[in-house]
Amino acid sequence: MKRTLVLPLLALLAAPAIAQPAPAPDYRKPESWLCKPGAKDPCSGDASTSRVAADATVTLDMLPAAKKPKIDCFYVYPTVSTDPTPNSDMTADPAELGVAQAQAAPFRQACRVFAPLYRQVTLATLRDRMMGKPVTADPTMGLRDVSAAFADYMKHDNKGRGVILIGHSQGSGVLKALMQTEIEGKPVAKLIIAAYLAGHNLLVPQGADVGGDLKSTPLCRSSMQTGCVVAWVSFRDTMPVPPASLFGRPAASAPAGMAVACTNPAVLTNNPSGAGRTALRPLMVNRTGIVDNGTPAPKWAKGRNIYTPFVALPGLLTGECMTRENANVLSVGINADPADPRTDTINGDVMVGGQVVPGWGLHLIDMQVAMEDLVDLAKTQGQAWLRRRGK
Repeated sequence: MKRTLVLPLLALLAAPAIAQPAPAPDYRKPESWLCKPGAKDPCSGDASTSRVAADATVTLDMLPAAKKPKIDCFYVYPTVSTDPTPNSDMTADPAELGVAQAQAAPFRQACRVFAPLYRQVTLATLRDRMMGKPVTADPTMGLRDVSAAFADYMKHDNKGRGVILIGHSQGSGVLKALMQTEIEGKPVAKLIIAAYLAGHNLLVPQGADVGGDLKSTPLCRSSMQTGCVVAWVSFRDTMPVPPASLFGRPAASAPAGMAVACTNPAVLTNNPSGAGRTALRPLMVNRTGIVDNGTPAPKWAKGRNIYTPFVALPGLLTGECMTRENANVLSVGINADPADPRTDTINGDVMVGGQVVPGWGLHLIDMQVAMEDLVDLAKTQGQAWLRRRGK
């Protein structure tokens, strides 16, 4: 099986850009979109979920789409392209289709989902950089594409609707840059319900909720708050955050006094006090993983075969934003009980040669560990935004 990794946009900012940028794709063409309302795509496909209780009782949930949702979600996917070129093409490969199903399809319970294809920096480029080889990828191409897609969405589809920006890893980095260049300080900012930027080092001043990477968009501290951002990076609570970790600490080049933001989605939905560990509501993918790294999905429960695309594991995971080894991370714990028939583990580590790469933490499942919390948060924040505007 292929062993691949996902990539934060941050890791490629030093890559040389091409001299003359290629023009953005035509987002008037349906084929330029991975997901769009009314299309048969991974965001509208099967999202059925098996809820596996601790006693191995399994119930089925179809995760139906909301009827006539009044808000939108604009999703930008992480580094998953298997194209051999430095930047990906505009044809969705199975990995891009799969990640949209895993990370974007559940949000259809709350919003219309828009997800542009974009010419991201590929996994091939990531491997070359990790091996010390020269790379020729254009790290700004993805932002140009997503900016063009967002402009097309605003012109032709938005019509004054509130929108939630959703990204992971490279997708979060692109959306952060979009907010910096195209949203903050502009009229469109009033339409941003929230931004969910998973698996990316979003910097804020130590102890503050606003400033740093985003100058006017604060961290979300309530499910009723809008115009705010939720950001986190995930690590197992049983594994230290190594000094060379890619996540949780500002880069050496960052201004003094900055910290990596951590907002726990579960705190916003079911623990207003924010104190201590909070139960997470994961929605795991029932296959090898968002990116194939050779690790099969766990056996979710002894004696039970699960065939749905998603698996919910109520009560299994907890999470807490913590400073560990001088890193700010969402520390994820497993309420394992060897005496019950349900799984005592989850997959989500980056693996190379059968070994965990500890510096990546649970990067592959940053979103999955709290997916149902995020969907509920999208519903609540969307309703709050609509009420404030009398809609």
